[in-house]
Amino acid sequence: MSLTAGALREMRRLAEETPAHRDRHVDLLRAIAIGAVVIGHWLAVHVTYDGGLSGGNVLDLVSWAVPLTWLFQVMPVFFLVGGYANAASLTSHRRRGGDSAAWALRRTDRLLRPTTALLAVLAATALVARALGADGELVGIGVWMAAIPLWFLVAYLAVVVLTPATHALHRRYGLAVPVVLTVLVGAGDAARMLGWAPALGEGNFLFAWLAVHQLGFAWQDGRLPGRPKVGWPLAAVGLAALLLLTVPGPYPLGMVGQNTSPPTLAMLALALTQTGLALASQGPSSRWLRRLRPWMVVVAVNSVIMTLFLWHMTAAVLGALALYPTGLLPDPPPDTTLWLVLRLPWLAALAVILLVLVAVFGPVERRSGPAPAAGARAGAAAGVLTCAGMLAVLAAILAIAMAGPGDHGLTGMSPAALAGYFAGAATLRLTRARFRRAPS
Repeated sequence: MSLTAGALREMRRLAEETPAHRDRHVDLLRAIAIGAVVIGHWLAVHVTYDGGLSGGNVLDLVSWAVPLTWLFQVMPVFFLVGGYANAASLTSHRRRGGDSAAWALRRTDRLLRPTTALLAVLAATALVARALGADGELVGIGVWMAAIPLWFLVAYLAVVVLTPATHALHRRYGLAVPVVLTVLVGAGDAARMLGWAPALGEGNFLFAWLAVHQLGFAWQDGRLPGRPKVGWPLAAVGLAALLLLTVPGPYPLGMVGQNTSPPTLAMLALALTQTGLALASQGPSSRWLRRLRPWMVVVAVNSVIMTLFLWHMTAAVLGALALYPTGLLPDPPPDTTLWLVLRLPWLAALAVILLVLVAVFGPVERRSGPAPAAGARAGAAAGVLTCAGMLAVLAAILAIAMAGPGDHGLTGMSPAALAGYFAGAATLRLTRARFRRAPS
């Protein structure tokens, strides 16, 4: 009880000390998006138990659920609000005389600390499970499911690291940048669909999310103002394009999997729709969030946003292991009424598990790390180390995410990828430590 009371007092203090200039609407959108991601993933997981756990995607088995992905696919919102927040942060950092390397070190700190904790715990848990006699394939499946959020993290980290360069392009060319990126996405779609050069379509993993991130820049500096007269027309154009591209058009209807691997023009149409809705609702949302209680909730969620995201699939794995082999929850086919009814206890059980995980690992995210102060200058040598560390981290996360389910070694992950991640993360941490006391 005292721990809960202490956490509430801390959230209240943070809420009351929020600077007047902070755009609370952006934080609300991030909190709503994480809720949609968590619930959407938990509903999409189909787990079966016949002596061993296995599973798949409900969307592959229940066709009527595919249109619901238009509501639960909120990855564009993360990149939109990320663009807004990164632009504001970088602008403030440069105004104080800081350089790009120091900004990247500071900005990635909160992303990598909880990621390092997740990978370390997954590796240790896999080793313990192996020592206790667990089957290697089962361990691999569990680790793979828990590591599913790393797919998003690869793209987001890359976009963050590229922010100094892409923001410079934005300052010079404005909304022409996302237009060009959209054209590149369309070219990648055409190359993949027509079989000219399917590998070119893989560039959309970067081009599409960069385009949405650039819209966040435009929102932050007022080129896309948060007003209904701007937001509603954008949302209408985006929705019309989405309908044309998917219903009579060549793109599949689903916005999870089908239009995300890689992202397509249809995904960008959904992103434009969501951008318009975000702009249109900014005024009423900001006024509502001046009230203490709703703002406290938003502050609380945002204080552990990465922990919620990174650990929510671990909660699903733990829930499946606790509920299905023990018979506590039946395992009917996902196209039955009973399966639908059982989604409520399934979500409730996973929510309890996730709350426990957040209580344990949330402090890792909230803890102040050895990040350089705002306005610090890293210099050329630190810039090289930052690039090397980030390349190692990105390559390692990508390798782990792409490995798929299976027996990938004692930790359930590629030993080389895991070693590469920790080497890159250590390089970045040591580089950050040099600027911990840099003047702001």
